[in-house]
Amino acid sequence: MSVVVQNTQGWVLDAGSLIDQGYSRCIRFKDNQKSHVRCRFKGQCFQILKSHYSARTSAAVDRGNTDMLQKTDKPTKKRKRKHSELNQGEVDSQAFHEKIRCVILEGTKSLVDSARSFGYLNGVTDTAKEPLPSQECSLAALCEMAKELPLVDDEEQDECVQLLVAEDGCTSHVDLFSRVTESRAEQATVVTLMGEEYVIPPHTAFLLSDFTRIQPLVHYGRRFDLIVMDPPWENKSVKRSRRYSSLPSTQLKWLPIPLLASLNCLVVTWVTNRPSHLRFVRDELYPHWGVEVVAEWFWVKVTTSGEFVFPLDSNHKKPYEVLVLGRYRSSANNFISSLETSEVPVEDQRLIVSVPSALHSQKPSLSEVLKPYVGDEAKCLELFARSLQPGWTSWGNEVLKFQHTSYFTLTPTDDRADVPKEEATDDCTDKATVTPVLSLPGETSAPHHCPTNAD
Repeated sequence: MSVVVQNTQGWVLDAGSLIDQGYSRCIRFKDNQKSHVRCRFKGQCFQILKSHYSARTSAAVDRGNTDMLQKTDKPTKKRKRKHSELNQGEVDSQAFHEKIRCVILEGTKSLVDSARSFGYLNGVTDTAKEPLPSQECSLAALCEMAKELPLVDDEEQDECVQLLVAEDGCTSHVDLFSRVTESRAEQATVVTLMGEEYVIPPHTAFLLSDFTRIQPLVHYGRRFDLIVMDPPWENKSVKRSRRYSSLPSTQLKWLPIPLLASLNCLVVTWVTNRPSHLRFVRDELYPHWGVEVVAEWFWVKVTTSGEFVFPLDSNHKKPYEVLVLGRYRSSANNFISSLETSEVPVEDQRLIVSVPSALHSQKPSLSEVLKPYVGDEAKCLELFARSLQPGWTSWGNEVLKFQHTSYFTLTPTDDRADVPKEEATDDCTDKATVTPVLSLPGETSAPHHCPTNAD
């Protein structure tokens, strides 16, 4: 159950289930062999059991003196600075927090209470405690190296799309860095790319590149009804940690949103809690693209017991992040009320409550909560993606990061009951049987000859 609870204040999501729903059936190609496996994202990635309290606060909780949500009814006493006053950024952050504090507190309590009534967020987990996957992602470095490769000429753009899996499961033909790669399979596939195994969801397309090689996505020729982006915002902690490369805000204007968005496309941007970033998105970035701001939502991070992962009034880290939602209008003249169009109006200040991943920069999928605002047949794009989603197109220099098999549990199975009849037939090599190629939404299927057993 990926959406556990929904009410007028927002949703409670099971982020792990959202990932798993695309991998109920999976075919693995390895060593020229084809096998059937079940894939599940490792549950220990979502075992956030305790809030990040100070030791003294944690001890008080253990004594049963308070719980996280109740405790935040009364702001904690803030330590006085010894040597300096609050700078302007900190003053702005404090003002923004006070403005939305009640929305976060009351909405989270309502949603968590509802989830607990269904047996969710009660602190119980059925996953054994295991170490987190430690796969080091080198995709960004590979993208940097790929800059030395020649760009695809305009004359070759009719070949800028490639299919992921050949009939024998071979992927040696795949050029990940200069062409959009499509998987048109009905089920997920486990394939070897650049010497590593990755789990690829069904009906998906992706481009592994950075800003300098985004042209194939534009030449892909699609206009999207939903664009979600999670930019690597520049900040001091990122610079100190060097965990991933950040991006100056002004460079985001280089993204070719007007060439990718359909009219009234819903554009959703994850924003850090820095007011300067929020102002930039609302006042500069969206107007630059011709996007009208329609709402602000909040992702609230809680433990498996429903407590905030950080104290709500912490001066250092907040248990929430902001999403800015807008509609692409193409020009100021098209900034019209949703009441004048057929589009579904987007409510302001909705909450998305979930247990966050312990893996850095892994956000919950928004596919289910955004579906009512874009429709079931919407063409969806994720920018700065670090994973793939069924039916979506994804772009980024780490677009396959969380698709690596080290993040999944793969269970071999001989159960062919879930396999389409065409696949379960073993004698098709001697027949001229024709079966349809499964296409991405919005494309026309084309016939092909039945694959061999190696398929």
